[in-house]
Amino acid sequence: MNLRELYVKRRGQFWGEILPYLGYVIQSGVAVVFLFLLIAFAAWYTALLQQVPPDLPIRWIMLIFLAPLMINSSIRTYLRTADTVFLIPQESRMKEYFRNAWFSGVIYKIIGLGLVLLILWPLYIRSDVSPKTLLATFAVLTVFKLLSSYGSWKEQLMVSRNAAAAYRALRWIVPALSLAAWLWHPTGRALLFMALLGLTYVAALSVPVKHLVAWERLIAVEQRQASRVMMVLSWFVNVPQREQRVHARKWLSGWGKGLAWKKESAYRFLLIKSLTRSDILGILIRVGLLGAFIVWATRDSLVSALVYLISLMIVGLQLSALRKLHPESFWLHVYPLPEGTRRDNEGKLIFQVQLFWAVLLWLPLVPGILSAPGRILGTMAAGIAIVFLFRSAAARKSRREDDDDE
Repeated sequence: MNLRELYVKRRGQFWGEILPYLGYVIQSGVAVVFLFLLIAFAAWYTALLQQVPPDLPIRWIMLIFLAPLMINSSIRTYLRTADTVFLIPQESRMKEYFRNAWFSGVIYKIIGLGLVLLILWPLYIRSDVSPKTLLATFAVLTVFKLLSSYGSWKEQLMVSRNAAAAYRALRWIVPALSLAAWLWHPTGRALLFMALLGLTYVAALSVPVKHLVAWERLIAVEQRQASRVMMVLSWFVNVPQREQRVHARKWLSGWGKGLAWKKESAYRFLLIKSLTRSDILGILIRVGLLGAFIVWATRDSLVSALVYLISLMIVGLQLSALRKLHPESFWLHVYPLPEGTRRDNEGKLIFQVQLFWAVLLWLPLVPGILSAPGRILGTMAAGIAIVFLFRSAAARKSRREDDDDE
């Protein structure tokens, strides 16, 4: 069996399933919105470069934007459940298969990292008192991106889950400290520190006991990655749903217990529990934290309003995936719901959660309300309007689906 050809074949099969949906994504207007945002960002960034604030914390900005891109690592293996039977005889040769997966996953991430560096670079050389060279900085980012991807792969092979979690934390610490050393310290001292830290990390990775191939873990990771792609596509078109990852999140276990014990609120209870245990909530939290930080950092300009509205639209798109979580749930047939309550509960919960996020994202602007009340109150009004627009658009889509079913 040619394992390289098998990987290429499976990758082609996956993207062959995805590509037909991309036309619907473009028709939805997302390309026009992206182009508008790109033009708006270019205009704002050009104005910022012409008048760079003297106290701009450019090193912290570089660290905040580049470190997560340098650290985050994911590898698409395209493994399937049946592989635990049919590929087991090839286990000793699977390095040939995974080598293609690893290089394919790393190369495009390095390209993306380089593009973000190029965008930040003009601001960096205008703000930093002693900037490093572009090629040297890109080389540092590339080396630690490769190191982070290598560490991520070794984590998935570790037998102990606790050890994998500890090394995951270490993988975030090592590249972040290395990038900070490169940005804040002289070149020679920074290179020495990074070399020692990197070599120590590589040596530490050889300590934990590892599987030759962690079949079940790699298959579970692949299923989660595929389901995320489908979840994004489901914002624009109906797609086959795949298995979702379930998170325990005991700290949210009490959410939903105050609902009335009635048939009318049964589906709302199911949705609340699904939201608290799905990947959607994690994405919402990350978008909220990042959006709130950027809104706070740009609170003295109109850019904060633009970031606020974009973040709120992303939240709305994420929440729309809730409508796809239980298309044909077994329990909905065992416990039939009153007619119309499913759509009503979906709409109300999504509306309330998005409205809650609209208030949270607006809070960083509150301290400046006395100096610019029109801009800040107008931003809040625009956010509430977007929440209502999302609700009305979802209601229209539901009515169209009901008409099509009839």
